[in-house]
Amino acid sequence: MIDEIRVKNVALIRDATLTPSPGLTVLTGETGAGKTALLSACKLLCGERADATAVREGEAELVVEGRLFTNSEEQVVSRRVGADGRSRVSIDGTMATVKELQAAIGPKVDLCGQHEHQQLLRVSTHVGLLDAWAAETILPALDAYRLAFGRVEETAAELQHVQDAGQASSAKLDEARFVLQRIDAVNPQAGEYEELVASLSKAEHAESLARASEVTYDALSGEGGAIDAAHKAIALLDSVSGVDAKLGEIAGTLREASYLLEDVSQEARSYRDSIELDSRILEENRERVAALQGLMRTFGPRITDVLEKRAEAHDLISLVDDSAERLRVAQAAHDEAESTVKLAAEALDQVRLATAPRFAAAVNEQLSQLEMGSATLLCSIERQERNLWTKTSPSQVEFLFCPAAGMQARPLVRIASGGEISRVMLAIKVVLGKSDEVETLIFDEVDAGVGGTTGVALASLLADLAKTHQVIVVTHLAQIAVAGQTHYLVVKEDGAEGGIPETRLVELESDARVAEIARMLSGNTTEVSLQHATELLAKHPVT
Repeated sequence: MIDEIRVKNVALIRDATLTPSPGLTVLTGETGAGKTALLSACKLLCGERADATAVREGEAELVVEGRLFTNSEEQVVSRRVGADGRSRVSIDGTMATVKELQAAIGPKVDLCGQHEHQQLLRVSTHVGLLDAWAAETILPALDAYRLAFGRVEETAAELQHVQDAGQASSAKLDEARFVLQRIDAVNPQAGEYEELVASLSKAEHAESLARASEVTYDALSGEGGAIDAAHKAIALLDSVSGVDAKLGEIAGTLREASYLLEDVSQEARSYRDSIELDSRILEENRERVAALQGLMRTFGPRITDVLEKRAEAHDLISLVDDSAERLRVAQAAHDEAESTVKLAAEALDQVRLATAPRFAAAVNEQLSQLEMGSATLLCSIERQERNLWTKTSPSQVEFLFCPAAGMQARPLVRIASGGEISRVMLAIKVVLGKSDEVETLIFDEVDAGVGGTTGVALASLLADLAKTHQVIVVTHLAQIAVAGQTHYLVVKEDGAEGGIPETRLVELESDARVAEIARMLSGNTTEVSLQHATELLAKHPVT
């Protein structure tokens, strides 16, 4: 949900802030006031292509900033476009790409009405709308199909791998056999090199280590060593502790220190005894490390790389040596996966075919209220060639539009006008309700060619939609404007001293809103239009 949008230097807008309500927000104003500039700002915020011509004349760059909330998590995004066409994006204060902006905001906001940004114009989205509406029915079949489709991809990759190996050249096989022979002659083990290097360093310095631990032991436990001296001091302090208890405390502390010295002494002796001074073992370890280093230079740089090379060589050789059997197993697994996915595809298509007419009927029920005559929506499901199947569907799900009874239904994207597509989208979104994953809907042209009682019905649908979505509508109809929880007026003012005009955004309340509704009703603010506006607003109290 959009919490706030701030726009600077976009077209005629110098600085404007839009704070839409969680429900229905309406934007009104005279034609040419600058509503299109606001929509352009929203498109930029959603990651659409930047156009340097959108930068206000005389300014270095435009800026669009937005704060959104999803599941109570705040997200702040910013888009800057320079007069030179360069675009910069940030998400939560971190630099980002336009694609990352599209991924972050695009799924949350749907711009309905601008042809190039209309979700319904992408046929690939139609199947998701149908599935969202009947999720409880379709989802089990869809999950089964996706699982089967993924299994086909896995078995196909394995089959290709086996086939490629079977066709390996003799040179590759000779190389693989050389690699296997060379590595197996040394027989490296995981983690062995690191252990050897550590032990070799200890072995090479064995005399120094033994001497250091021996001297330490003697200094602590030898005759006249630190431990003997501590015991003498403790005895002397204990003998006079009756005169001054403070000396008894010192004796106690020293006694604890003597225990620690005894522990250190024992550890030093144990360490000395553990050191081996076997020159033969030292030489063997050196030779082993050298052999492993030779493998790492050839197949490394790490032992793990060497082991991977060995596994690859072994796999290639075994594939060739057992090619017939492995090919049979891989082909059988792939054939089984194909049979399974075809059954899953049929089951998925059947569920969708049963659901599609009910979905279309629900949408058409909403369309009947929107002055679209006998226009209807149909949902077509046609099985595609096997190589065109996707992980989402084996068939193409597409919405068809029939403008009037008796006419042939054709793809919605080809024959519907901007206003018709907006109203179809509105009807679909109302039908989807809470099932729709898009949080914010921005409508433009939805009231094109609509008036009278149909305008009232359209306002009612938008109000219903605002119960499950955040809805922002650019409108010329008073019937829609009065239904808004928040109402903004887009105003264009002449620039000072003949300068560039400027578009402002004003949130309307009380008398100012009544005056704007009156203007929308009759083009002026007569006593009659003001009274009518007041009555309309009274029927839609802001909650």
